[in-house]
Amino acid sequence: MALSRPAYASAQGASVRISPRVTVARYAARAAALLSRRLRGGSGLVIGGRVLLAGGPQVATALSESRRITLVSGTNGKTTTTALTAAALDDGRAVGTNRDGANTSAGLAGTLATTDVQRLVLEVDEGWLPWAVTVTSPASVVLTNLSRDQLSRHHEVGALAATWRRCLAGVPLVVANVDDPHVVWPALTARAQVWVSVGERWTADSLVCPACGGHCRRGDRRQARHWACDSCGLHRPQPDWWLDGTTLCGPGVRLPIELDLPGRFNLGNAALALVTAHVADGVPLEEAARRLTTVGSVAGRFELLQRGPHTLRVMLAKNPAGWLEMLDLLASDRHPVVLLFNADGVDGRDPSWLYDVSFAGLAGREVVVQGHRAADLLVRLELDGVPARRVRGPVSAALAGLPPGRVDVVGNYTAFRRALGELHHGR
Repeated sequence: MALSRPAYASAQGASVRISPRVTVARYAARAAALLSRRLRGGSGLVIGGRVLLAGGPQVATALSESRRITLVSGTNGKTTTTALTAAALDDGRAVGTNRDGANTSAGLAGTLATTDVQRLVLEVDEGWLPWAVTVTSPASVVLTNLSRDQLSRHHEVGALAATWRRCLAGVPLVVANVDDPHVVWPALTARAQVWVSVGERWTADSLVCPACGGHCRRGDRRQARHWACDSCGLHRPQPDWWLDGTTLCGPGVRLPIELDLPGRFNLGNAALALVTAHVADGVPLEEAARRLTTVGSVAGRFELLQRGPHTLRVMLAKNPAGWLEMLDLLASDRHPVVLLFNADGVDGRDPSWLYDVSFAGLAGREVVVQGHRAADLLVRLELDGVPARRVRGPVSAALAGLPPGRVDVVGNYTAFRRALGELHHGR
């Protein structure tokens, strides 16, 4: 579905006068963010955003006017898709984005306050997408997938899909993963859709139709990606763009994708980014694809670090869908693995989803477990017949007993961030 950029043009370029009240709030937010960076490190976006939002959400709305904004949301892949989309749009002019996982209202508001660029690509927590759409009036929204995550906060995937459906009504353009029923159903309320087939290996959360509660049935082996509800008319639309191996296909197009990021799931993220840059902003596909080769890691994900005799590849896996993809990525390796598992804050307090994931593919590898909920993970590994040992203390303690060479380090969110902090700064 080749659609021209003017169909989705926002108010970019229009002159919008910012009121003195908004100006004061913006400078206060910038000062707070700067002070936070100097005292605590990080981006300071959350603190800056909280200061800005003390004046109400209308302040963030005022700072969104005249800007062309793309929102990226979903359970998995939104950070990487955001980074790849920003890279695809980077023609030498600045493209603003939020950093350090600052994807709720405070982080989004902090980004609006601390950057003056007109083109923004913002990662949005799936629960905060309605707020972000209302406040920023985006030119386009990118939807990766919906599956269970943070069970203490997002109790039901279907409920999230329903909130998405309401908030997306009237959005100019949605670029959506056509293989996920919980993405397609809400995307249908937008003014225009571009369907991209990037696959959905984890299908356990999309068995129930989000529209009527019927059974979403998947196609046979020849039509593995096709799905349709057996009780209502909801079905998989015909994709406008799709992946054939490592090649992005579309109307008269076959474009090889070259990435420094591993895994088929990252090819899916790249496909969404390329289509968004091309359809929403008119970037030539070949040029957008060339720009993606500059992305080697995203917020520490897949970063390679040398620590003594060990070469570490640090990765994030935070829910069943993420672990399924990560374990598939690890399947061909025999390197030792350090698994880090917490249930703190943004991890979600309920780790019961561990029992929906098979870790049997790690059998035969040396496995070390760390984290506040390491005991939960040890039990899960034992049930899958995967011997593992627990090592307390920092990641360096886990490495001490491993042979020299490559080590894969995989953690859920807070454990992953803590490991990166230790490996980069010794803390």
